[in-house]
Order: sequence, then C-alpha cells, then structure tokens
Amino acid sequence: MKKILNYFKESYNELVYKVSWPTRIELSNSAVVVMFASLIIAVLIFVVDLGFENIMQIFYKTLY
Repeated sequence: MKKILNYFKESYNELVYKVSWPTRIELSNSAVVVMFASLIIAVLIFVVDLGFENIMQIFYKTLY
C-alpha cells in the first residue's frame, strides 16, 4: 500500500514540477499543423484512389 501511495505522490510531483506543458499558442499552432497535414494526406489518398479507379476501369474495359 505504501508503494502505491508513494507512486502517486511521485507521479504528481513529476507532472506538476518537471513536465513542461505547452502554452495555448503552441497548442493551437500544433493543431493547425496537424489539420493541414491531415488535409494533405487525405488529398493524396484521394488522388491515388482516383488513379487506381481509372486503371481498373481501363483494365475491365479491355476484358469485356
């Protein structure tokens, strides 16, 4: 029981005094970067999907 209590005390002390939390501005900047990266990846996947769709349509047209 004492080990568990000590663990929680040490965890609290580390979170309060040793962890450097990002500021609100840093957090919002990171969120914007993640949104743009997600958008770019989504567009790339869309383009690749369209390419595969066209390739498969050409392939199926040659079979029939």
